[in-house]
Amino acid sequence: MSQTSQPLDAKVLQQAVDWARDEAIWLCTVLHTWGSSPRSPGSLLVSRHDGRHCGSLSGGCVEEHFLKQIAAGRWREASQVVRYGDGELAPEVRLPCGGILEVLVEYLPAGTATVDYLQQQLQAVQGYQSIAKKLTLPRACHSIEPSNYAGNTAISCQYPNIDIRIAAAPCLLLAGYSPVAHYCAEFGYALGFEVLLCEPRAEQLQTLATELPKGTRLVPTFPAKYLEQNGCHVNTAIVALTHDPRLDDLTMMEAVNTPAFYIGAMGSARNSGKRRERLVRIGELSETELARIHAPIGLALGSKTPAEIALAIMADIVRVKNLGQQTSAPVVQGTLDTLESISEDAASCAI
Repeated sequence: MSQTSQPLDAKVLQQAVDWARDEAIWLCTVLHTWGSSPRSPGSLLVSRHDGRHCGSLSGGCVEEHFLKQIAAGRWREASQVVRYGDGELAPEVRLPCGGILEVLVEYLPAGTATVDYLQQQLQAVQGYQSIAKKLTLPRACHSIEPSNYAGNTAISCQYPNIDIRIAAAPCLLLAGYSPVAHYCAEFGYALGFEVLLCEPRAEQLQTLATELPKGTRLVPTFPAKYLEQNGCHVNTAIVALTHDPRLDDLTMMEAVNTPAFYIGAMGSARNSGKRRERLVRIGELSETELARIHAPIGLALGSKTPAEIALAIMADIVRVKNLGQQTSAPVVQGTLDTLESISEDAASCAI
């Protein structure tokens, strides 16, 4: 995966690896937030002594003060916890709406041992293997090993013991290119997803030669074939957004064999019903497998343009990622039913 296509945490860890070969670094992990905070637990920042850094702790509220403290020689123990927002460390630094931020700061010397330590974490966020990282303040990490944990990064603190379970960054797998898929790729990248686009069609590949969305990794093959050969991790959303049964139907047939947390296909209620019939008749999908497929896809926002439809799709993916399947129905009801009278080729029928 190229660095330009990586989610933010993977970029931070890759930069940490590059710097740690030659000089000491500070690796910072957000442990807890209270009140308003733009960065969630598990977010990363890496810094050098000269102030160069990658990532963020609070979206800009505390970074300047934090980097000045490093330059002044603070935080040279192997591990320590820094607290912002309660007036203790820096009374002049305030987080929005009275928020409080707690950060694990690891001081890591240059060398092979640090590089190996960082690369294990980099592989975890890239989806190769979830890991459990344990340390006891103020000592260095004493255990980092593979974990069966699946889902988002989770943190448990019973000071002086800290347990961080690092999961893969969420992945958005787009089965085929379309105007809606283009906006989903852009939104997904902005939301921190690894974005993977499987597209085998020659005419679309020609378009993508000049219009590939930022941060998107293109795989020129059938999405069903890719899933059959490579599978995916549990933190993956698989969506088919082309209205082409060759891509959409076959992708759904293969996607239900994966642990993906979200599977969806674009189409009006009528077209989704026809697809469902094909999936039963041709793919022999069970009711349990069909129930995993979001179709029509997306929150009912009354979307009418490719960008609005993509917004509705990504909002639903984020809803399921953060809250799980068993959440209340969207606030806006009945919007999808009103789309049935619109032409099947119109953008507004796409969800």
